[in-house]
Amino acid sequence: MASTLQPVRGTHDLLPDSYAQHRHVIESAEAVARLYGFARMDTPIFEFTEVFKRTLGDTSDVVTKEMYTLMAGEESITLRPEFTAAIVRAFISNKLTQDLPFKAFYAGPAFRYERPQKGRQRQFHQIGAELLGAAEPMADVEMIALAHHTLRVLGLSDTVTLEINSLGDAESRAAYREALVNYFSQHASKLSADSQTRLTKNPLRILDSKDAGDREIIAGAPALHEHYNDASRKHLAGVLVGLSALGIPYAMNEKLVRGLDYYSHTVFEFTTDKLGAQGTVLAGGRYDGLVKLMGGPDTPGIGFAAGVERLVGLRDTLQVGREKEVSNVIAIIPMGETSEAEAWMLAQALRAEGIAVDIAYKGNAKKRFERVNKKQLTAAIILGDEEIAAANVTLKDLKTGTQETFPRAQLSEKLKHYVIR
Repeated sequence: MASTLQPVRGTHDLLPDSYAQHRHVIESAEAVARLYGFARMDTPIFEFTEVFKRTLGDTSDVVTKEMYTLMAGEESITLRPEFTAAIVRAFISNKLTQDLPFKAFYAGPAFRYERPQKGRQRQFHQIGAELLGAAEPMADVEMIALAHHTLRVLGLSDTVTLEINSLGDAESRAAYREALVNYFSQHASKLSADSQTRLTKNPLRILDSKDAGDREIIAGAPALHEHYNDASRKHLAGVLVGLSALGIPYAMNEKLVRGLDYYSHTVFEFTTDKLGAQGTVLAGGRYDGLVKLMGGPDTPGIGFAAGVERLVGLRDTLQVGREKEVSNVIAIIPMGETSEAEAWMLAQALRAEGIAVDIAYKGNAKKRFERVNKKQLTAAIILGDEEIAAANVTLKDLKTGTQETFPRAQLSEKLKHYVIR
């Protein structure tokens, strides 16, 4: 039975080498976020179901088809399918509404029940950032700059395109919604079943449809920019001027929308043609109505998220960086039974100084060296009876093969560049 055990479909194991890439993406993104004044926070991996039903919309595919929901007693609990709603819930429930602007960076797993395919998993990981309490166009620019900076640090900025659009404010979007309903109602019988449902509940989401017949009808739909009021035009102009001032290239994409009413003004995506059908690398947008929708005060917000697996996959495709999980590790090779205890005491002393140590035990000297070389470690301390008697150690460079013997009291100085900061 044990030999047939496999991970649940749509999940994957992060083995040490894979985890090294995963961790590199998260740590790099968090380091960039700190440069912009964002602090790391975490929320529970599950919330009351209402948190996501209220924010993602009852008709969205996520709510109707993809959420992992269970009953805990009389309470309906859902594994988070995304982070923004959870961050906003934490913002409200922890009474942080007076601490504005609020800047949060996050990283962790999310869960969606969808058909597994390349670039999509049922348990996946995201990084992202949320900025609450700033309605100005420069807040949008800062978020896009943070996203762009993160992709640059990861070696991906040259292979992605920033696509941007504006949904306008609530007034502009209401006018556009009316125009869409009038247009799509004339073609209702030709729309897909999903789009016919959306026509009465959320017509903007028809623009997201991948159905071939829908796409033909969508091509003739009214343009969003034709329904902007002056405030919407001014906000968009401010964002574009800011991006140009920072030298961040962009392409306008009028088909880029978000279907939920709390979204407004700027929406953006960084896309690539290197990942097949899964071309979106990072996506974000302004959600000025979300905090109020969730029961908090009227607070503007903007954020973005990116899938860690997709970022790692793109880096692999481009052969950008292959970080090793085990690096800068010192092996200690005890030569004989009498040196085992000494090796353990030395290992603990070095670890207390911040030096990573791997003790090579089991087997004869040849076997121990073979195991150390297989792990591709950088150096080894050889500890035999002669070294112990003379209070010496022998340090061997495993890259060059050179070695030297010296008093053990000098070991800390010799290894100071191995200390993990």
